[in-house]
Amino acid sequence: MRISEEENKYIPGTCNIGPKEIQMRKKASIMAAAFLVAAMAYVLLCHIDKCGRLLLFFPAAGFAVTFQQWYNRFCVAFGMKGVFNFGEMGKTFSVEQQEHFKQDRIKAWKMIVFGIVFGLVIALVFFLLP
Repeated sequence: MRISEEENKYIPGTCNIGPKEIQMRKKASIMAAAFLVAAMAYVLLCHIDKCGRLLLFFPAAGFAVTFQQWYNRFCVAFGMKGVFNFGEMGKTFSVEQQEHFKQDRIKAWKMIVFGIVFGLVIALVFFLLP
């Protein structure tokens, strides 16, 4: 994924991370997907009881949030804190305008809620399997 110069800037409620942060989240998303698939395989192959299958909520929700951060170019933690980063890893800048901070928090909460719903759906599907 190549990001144009126009896309490589802070946009309130839309984009708060640059190419280096995005690349890190892409790698984390791939690892989270692999872990989720491995956990689902384990549950099926080892005949884990129904209640134990509900634990799939955690890796599924984690994957969903991580994937969204990569796909949307938006860090949930940064959105909640009111910061952004388009330069060196670990260096952040504060969102100065209160309205922008509000937009970022709304975006972050939407991503969190989607992750929770995704995790619940996966856990319930596996719970209902025979």
